[in-house]
Amino acid sequence: MNDYFAVDWGETGTASAAFKVVLINPYELGRQSFNLAAPAALLKAAGCEVACLDLTLQKLEPDTLRDAGLVAIHLGMHTATRIAIAALPKIRELAPGAHLAMYGLYAPMNADLLRGLGVHTLLGGESEPDLVALAERLRDGDISAQATPMVQLAQVKFLPPDRSGLPKLTRYAHLNLPDGGKKIVGFTETTRGCKHLCRHCPVVPVYQGKFRTVQVDVVLADIEQQVVAGAQHISFGDPDFFNGPTHALRVLEAMQLRFPNLSFDATIKIQHLLDHADLLPQLRGYGCLFITSAVESVDDAVLEYLDKNHTRAGFERALGLCRANGIFLAPTFVPFSPWTTLTGYIDLLGELLRLKLVQAVPPVQLAIRLLVPQGSYLLQLPGFIDQIGAFDPALLGYPWRHADPRVDALQQQVMSTAMQLENAPRSQVFRAIWQFAHDAAGLPAPTLEHADFGATIAHLSEPWYCCAEPTDQQLQSF
Repeated sequence: MNDYFAVDWGETGTASAAFKVVLINPYELGRQSFNLAAPAALLKAAGCEVACLDLTLQKLEPDTLRDAGLVAIHLGMHTATRIAIAALPKIRELAPGAHLAMYGLYAPMNADLLRGLGVHTLLGGESEPDLVALAERLRDGDISAQATPMVQLAQVKFLPPDRSGLPKLTRYAHLNLPDGGKKIVGFTETTRGCKHLCRHCPVVPVYQGKFRTVQVDVVLADIEQQVVAGAQHISFGDPDFFNGPTHALRVLEAMQLRFPNLSFDATIKIQHLLDHADLLPQLRGYGCLFITSAVESVDDAVLEYLDKNHTRAGFERALGLCRANGIFLAPTFVPFSPWTTLTGYIDLLGELLRLKLVQAVPPVQLAIRLLVPQGSYLLQLPGFIDQIGAFDPALLGYPWRHADPRVDALQQQVMSTAMQLENAPRSQVFRAIWQFAHDAAGLPAPTLEHADFGATIAHLSEPWYCCAEPTDQQLQSF
């Protein structure tokens, strides 16, 4: 029997060959993966047998991978890529005859490394049609090397995602409400890519300022199936929900009409919150509980290096707009970079106190270190290449050391503390980080005895680890 085929005995007892595809998600922020469910639907429509594995909740089981003709792994972020590389030997052992493919942002960005590890096909951007074409080609016996471009940006005609092969929504991250309540969370996407060129963003090298939409009826069908499965809140995974505000509002209007009690969250740039401030009341009316925004820094010089198109003052204005409209703002940061100073880091902590945002920021966000992947637009900054080392395959990026070793030591101390106290109150962890930062700078730490850490905001139970190293727990799936 050809290793690329499994035998399926139908109701009549007749053997029929079905090409088996296994889709693997190493990590996607604790949410049920759109990027497995969407290609699963298209592959099944093409006549393939499809099995899905989510390594955040499942292990690499021999039965699932047996007789696979194609194993395709989604690399949506740094953490997922590190986990995938560590899992490759086990995948090869369990599916020795399978063609190995990787798709997602980090596949084309790490092409040389991944091909050297034995990956046959790499797909980025709007990769679903090429993934289906690959399966059909392999099914027909064509095992020739990849000839198509790694990155395709043509609009995909999606089918409603097939989530039947994924773990139940109740096993994924849930929504914590300020009153202590919880909600089951669904996850979908309305757009991919981004029209902005933030220099540190991994979307940019692949999409280069372009974004693509998912059809409104497909998004609604996906939301509906997750509501049927128990979802009470939808987390939109778009890199930026307001890349296409008209499209976003069409989705929200249809969602609110069909599911008026459904709440949601989305990721939106500070720049977009300011430019489209008039739309915030509509977002709240449609059920928006919180907005995640990649603030990254409160140092205007660093924001200029990152090409974020907002300033510290703009961040504060956006926060005020969200609060005025009854929407929580959940800022994310990359506080450690070659431009970080100890006084600048203390200034960031002080700003979180002044703006009453300590409860809105997971402590791990105060430990994130700038990653410089292959293709990063940071490499275009004059003089930046002189601040970094040669590309490190183990790191999946260009290593750098801070000119002030105290900054690197502080980052390691903050990360270690954030991980060790992951389940502790955020205010407790912040107090420890506050002390560490002042100790590192040789300054007395002002008392926090009467500090106002702000209100607890609605947030997902899975911290934002997209830019962090994999944990030991995440590597246990294989």
